[in-house]
Amino acid sequence: MTTETPAPAATSELLATVGNKVRTMRKAKGMTLAQLSDITGLSQAIVSQIERGMANPSFTTLAQLAHGLDIPVGRFFIGQDHSTSPVVRRSERRNLKNVTRESVGEAVHELLTPNRDGSIEAQWISTPPGHDTSATPFTHSGEEFCYIISGRKDVYLDGVCYSLEEGDSITYSSEIPHWYKNSYEEVCVAIWVNAPHAW
Repeated sequence: MTTETPAPAATSELLATVGNKVRTMRKAKGMTLAQLSDITGLSQAIVSQIERGMANPSFTTLAQLAHGLDIPVGRFFIGQDHSTSPVVRRSERRNLKNVTRESVGEAVHELLTPNRDGSIEAQWISTPPGHDTSATPFTHSGEEFCYIISGRKDVYLDGVCYSLEEGDSITYSSEIPHWYKNSYEEVCVAIWVNAPHAW
């Protein structure tokens, strides 16, 4: 059984990490969602939700997944929030969807740093045309830096708009109410650094 009840931030982070491990292990074994579903007796929808950190699986469900992947269930939790390598491979980036307050809407937020324990946090952020967070301005401690890799994005600091293009960067205090908008026709890809991260 799983529940879709919104989870606290710490729980959401744990679910995202476990889901990432399930997906990584499944792909490493060359298994499709359908194959893992057949072996475990879980629906493809549930397995997909777990992999995306969108469902809170019971221990029984985790045991079924562990059996299907032929691993001890404890493997899902070993090394939680710790990394033995300073390198983050592109294929191993952790999806922060619904983990951080700013990872909302259809934007893709992926962690570029090994974990969230350090004094800085770097993210790869991709925002589609129409992405707009003006309804929920963000305010928190720390400082932010953004570098636009491709596309364009408008960054609003206390209502003042800064239009950024490829190659542009911006630095600001996170205590200033801020929000983002991609009102252009192309996806914007950027690297965002928070120091220190506050969530």
